[in-house]
Amino acid sequence: MTTSKAAAPGALATVQEFVNTIDLEGGADSLDSPDALATWLVERGLLDPGDRLGEADLRRALEVREGLRTLLQANAGHVVASGVAESLNAAARNARLVVRFSEDGSASLEPDAAGVEAALGRLLGIVVGSMRDESWARLKVCARDECRWAFYDHSKNRSGRWCVMEVCGNKEKARTYRRRHAHAG
Repeated sequence: MTTSKAAAPGALATVQEFVNTIDLEGGADSLDSPDALATWLVERGLLDPGDRLGEADLRRALEVREGLRTLLQANAGHVVASGVAESLNAAARNARLVVRFSEDGSASLEPDAAGVEAALGRLLGIVVGSMRDESWARLKVCARDECRWAFYDHSKNRSGRWCVMEVCGNKEKARTYRRRHAHAG
């Protein structure tokens, strides 16, 4: 599992953590059961402690996680895969996201659902808020296919490609070098 140098700011860090609950390179998935998902969501204040989750809830959460990973690939210049928007729109519909105003005059997207649908809706609300404040565009996934770890691009010109240059960047550069020299020889 690769770790990025810095987390995303504010609540967007929770979305980053959610996407990074699976280590694609090593295969370890923190969300390997409904109970593990419930624990993860409760620990981050996204789910009420008494809520019980089942296999269908886990499948929906994993679908949202991978949909968000695909959106992060778009932040790195890739085309969004077919069906991802539809999947995330379904999650937003199931969460019944609504605009809520607070006494200080601010507004936010909040779920009008319960259980895992509300938890996923809260994550999607964070995504929409970060799109609005423009921090979303800096949250990307590593360009190394085996990795695809979510990282926050702190580079001045937003050109970051690797979660950690010294790890994934070097591996990709070495792979490119070997390929180029294999063809030349």
